Amino acid sequence: MIVTIDGPAGAGKSSVAKRLAQEIGFDFLDTGAMYRCVTLVCLRQELSLAESVRVAEIARSIQIEIRGQTVHLNGEDVSESIRHPKITKSIRPVADNVAVREAMVESQRRWVNGRDVVTEGRDQGTVAFPNAECKIFLTATSEERARRRVAQLIELGVDASYDEILEAQNLRDAQDTQRESGGLKPAIDAVTVWTDGMSEEEVLRRLVAIVDGKRLINNSNDQRSSQESFLLRSS
Repeated sequence: MIVTIDGPAGAGKSSVAKRLAQEIGFDFLDTGAMYRCVTLVCLRQELSLAESVRVAEIARSIQIEIRGQTVHLNGEDVSESIRHPKITKSIRPVADNVAVREAMVESQRRWVNGRDVVTEGRDQGTVAFPNAECKIFLTATSEERARRRVAQLIELGVDASYDEILEAQNLRDAQDTQRESGGLKPAIDAVTVWTDGMSEEEVLRRLVAIVDGKRLINNSNDQRSSQESFLLRSS
């Protein structure tokens, strides 16, 4: 079974998706880490991210392994390296590269083969896994997401301006929505969850309930299909 969780920046997808995977015993696919790996290689090679063809070649040539909470790039554990602020600031041209996204989606589909998976990102339910059994679009108002981000930064000892965070976030939302490939939007059959005023624990419980509901429906459909197949063979 594949559970996709899409949504805008600051909606809390990564943390709650990891917890959801642990709660229901699924593997977790961190798609953002994959784009960070491509970015890391480009920066190490001092390659201009504007060289879209070369960046795409790198995306197709590297080996990315996600093992639980660790990420390995060509055999090297880069779990911490890919979280460096320099990577965060540089990742957008890589994520906007259509050929890179195509390569990453191919890798994501190979990775989930034979697994029960929770995967989160921007286009998991629309592009990567349009036939996923359970699709969730996790979101919150822009003001709520900006407040959360400010609180996170203050907790880390970083001065943060709410107005600046909100402006940058709104710009990113617009860019993500207008992206040529993998633009941010809920899948037609996704369940939208607004998290304003909810704690992470409350969000987790809501997502678990959604997945359990989908499981019941899928099991019911499987049983019905098996019964119909038996009747056809018997007749």
